[in-house]
Amino acid sequence: MGQEFTINSQAIENKINSLLPSQAGFGAGIDFSASTTIIPIIDLTETAEGSQVRPDLQTAISHGSATVVSVLASTTTTIANTPGYWRFQGNVLVYGASGCQFKLNDGTTDKIIFNVGGSPAVTNMQVNKDFIVYLTAGDSLIIQSGTSVALYGNIRQIATLDGTLVNPI
Repeated sequence: MGQEFTINSQAIENKINSLLPSQAGFGAGIDFSASTTIIPIIDLTETAEGSQVRPDLQTAISHGSATVVSVLASTTTTIANTPGYWRFQGNVLVYGASGCQFKLNDGTTDKIIFNVGGSPAVTNMQVNKDFIVYLTAGDSLIIQSGTSVALYGNIRQIATLDGTLVNPI
């Protein structure tokens, strides 16, 4: 059988008042108490029941979530410009003396994050790309292809700006 204890502590009362101002000191004449009785706490959230999708499965390609990307010769295409985390998967075929660039743009400046082919000239090569980018407001992921390039793939948002996972649909 458990035992009950009364706790008179100004330090604990001050801490409760600072963390929970709506409690207003619990009123006059109310003390804290403690017990040696074990009280189980059961977590009923989705995390506890194991119903969340594993992070690696959450990044899966699906018919409803993937946006097909096709960038052909001498084209500049913005493939994502919504804030959040984006995953690109695809391949670049360079069949002549030109290349392809993947760029992040903040509205004024481009940063090349990948350069496929180009200089020195390499012909008849295929490069697979699989990467994740983080875009804030005003950012874009851009693909610029040369004259002898074909790019095919898909892009999908995998998390929002604050990191909330976006499951495939």
